[in-house]
Amino acid sequence: MAAVRPTPVDPIPGVSVADRDTGEQRAMPPELGPDSMAVLSGPTFMFSDRAGDVPPGGIGGLVHLDTRLISGWVLTINGHRLLVLRAETIDHYSAQFILTSPELPGLAPDTVGVRRLRYLGQGFHERIELLSYKTRPCTIELRLAVRADFADLFEIKSGVRDRSDSILRQHTPQQLLFSYDHEDFSAWTTVRCSIPADRVDGDDLVWQVKLQPRQQWQLDLRVPLPPGMGVVETGRADFAEVVHGRRDDPIRRWIETRASLRSDHPSLERATRQSRYDLAALRLDLEVRGQRIMLPGAGLPWFLTLFGRDTLITAYQTLSAGPMLAQGALIALARLQGRRCDNFTDEEPGRILHEVRSGELTRTGRKPYTPYYGTADATQLWLILLSEYWRWTGDDDLVRALRDNALAALRWIDQFGDRDGDGYVEYATRSPEGLGNQCWRDSPDGVRFSDGRIPVLPIATSEVQGYTYDAKLRLAELADGPLGDPALAARLRDDAARLYERFNRDFWLDERGGFYAVGLDGDKNPIDSKTSNMGHLLWNGIVPPERAERVVRQLLAPHMFSGWGIRTLSQEDQPFNALGYHLGTVWPHDNSLAVLGMARYGFRAEANRVSLALLDVADQFNHRLPEALSGYPRDRTLFAVPYPTACSPQAWAAGTPLALARAMVGLNPVDGRLVLDPDIPPEVGRIHVEKVRAFGHIWEIEAIGRSGHVRLQGDSA
Repeated sequence: MAAVRPTPVDPIPGVSVADRDTGEQRAMPPELGPDSMAVLSGPTFMFSDRAGDVPPGGIGGLVHLDTRLISGWVLTINGHRLLVLRAETIDHYSAQFILTSPELPGLAPDTVGVRRLRYLGQGFHERIELLSYKTRPCTIELRLAVRADFADLFEIKSGVRDRSDSILRQHTPQQLLFSYDHEDFSAWTTVRCSIPADRVDGDDLVWQVKLQPRQQWQLDLRVPLPPGMGVVETGRADFAEVVHGRRDDPIRRWIETRASLRSDHPSLERATRQSRYDLAALRLDLEVRGQRIMLPGAGLPWFLTLFGRDTLITAYQTLSAGPMLAQGALIALARLQGRRCDNFTDEEPGRILHEVRSGELTRTGRKPYTPYYGTADATQLWLILLSEYWRWTGDDDLVRALRDNALAALRWIDQFGDRDGDGYVEYATRSPEGLGNQCWRDSPDGVRFSDGRIPVLPIATSEVQGYTYDAKLRLAELADGPLGDPALAARLRDDAARLYERFNRDFWLDERGGFYAVGLDGDKNPIDSKTSNMGHLLWNGIVPPERAERVVRQLLAPHMFSGWGIRTLSQEDQPFNALGYHLGTVWPHDNSLAVLGMARYGFRAEANRVSLALLDVADQFNHRLPEALSGYPRDRTLFAVPYPTACSPQAWAAGTPLALARAMVGLNPVDGRLVLDPDIPPEVGRIHVEKVRAFGHIWEIEAIGRSGHVRLQGDSA
């Protein structure tokens, strides 16, 4: 097979971030920076500045199912924007903006108080309240400038095509209506108002509001959301319920039924509480081929959709808090499992998808996300999650129901994943729109030699082989158990043993203190950079015990460990960049797998060191771990530096504190029992967890130091 080299993309000036889907670099538009605000619900979000406005030309707006329905949403009084007093989210789906009028001709500053209240639920809703503090009656021009560009999410990240000539308008004082049709794609935006505007000026609604002293004036706006992708929306009845809380809010009810943790360490307790909240915010409630399913979307703002790798790892991290997300992920991904060979989407029989999209570029065939299958690891991770779900639940029926999917996944690994019959799973896209790197380091330069060279394709990355090894051993366990196929179990264990021996021969490099190469290139040369992928190998158990200490030592050496976490790439390697997407940043989820791996091999103090560092990071970001942070050394910067434009919240970052707590208490399901092997650092003290769901029961866990116990609380609903 001919080896080819993926083309690196030169970054553009300014702050940049790797686009995981297109491999491009993009600048962060200045209109919406770190102080921007978002409300989100399922695959819908509204991204604005802290005044509640969406200035046209930026990345903000109302995005639903990968299409931007509102690209401009700016409120002015007498032609001027308002001043922000305070703006906060109330819940993940609602926010409040307290504003005041600036100094204007004929209007003293702070004369008109303004409150904007918004929420998502059966549409986008906003209430605007004006309160006059003038001692005399006054008339104010209130203007809402609305724009709708119907941009695809991929365009919002890179560059929006002008559709203005194809957008039809049918405006009245009661509502604005924008509609767009192109080929097989159509979309529309309707802005309905409770008080008809006094006039419509282009795409602006204008009211002449007459206010008496201390008079309050109120306007409600609603933007219905078009249906699609099987989204099941949670209803929220009115603004009063949003502000004061619903008695029967299904999201709060879901949060309250998840496992909850208390600890002597406030950072751990707060981080796990924030995780529960963020995972609730990122849930996708979908109907997939006739079945209602709940699973985690990957992250705001770019990845509120079904993913393979991200969804599966998040579900694995959060199993100790309840099996619902894992069950939904397994079923949804099985129903969308590859069935045929398709060069454009990289689909192959048995392959688990990478990503699903539903915007115009996908639906008109410009992008391959219908779904797109270009990932070398999601298939193995699906098998790993199936096994872990079964270990936690004992759900033989679901395992048997997914038997054909599991066997199809195994065939993909052996027949399609191993492209040249050398026993390793490699990747190389066949699609002109496909990903060059199809591992978790999926930016175009995410896998490189230590001298900076880009490897030739196809590439077999190290952690993909570790996932394959683990998946085969776990599937062997299922074959011995609910699948009732001992011959398959024996074959899989033989396969895993051969992979173990071959991998440790071909990927291990004795130079520079000994480490595992990040991969083999298309010419079977070891890609000799030191990366955090070694932590994944510990998690998968493919590292021989006699090498584990050297691997752990590498991960915690100053060239790898920043003080905030393990970097994706060693400072020793030429491509290192503290702001490189996969070339020196610190990813919490990546670290959580390393922590679980260190604990697996008995390096508990080292695992705790990484965990405590990550909890310090969470403290600096309002208890929410970011998707990634910069790889600057802690002793130099003194505080953690965020990675520009990281997703927040992001699913596998939200799942990380739960994985860290699991590693500390040493919690594992073994043959229908919950087993504890705690090693909790003195800084953390006691850990107490309630509502742990396993084997159809609810459990309570308490641990301190190296002692702990498990108690049965009751039966799971």
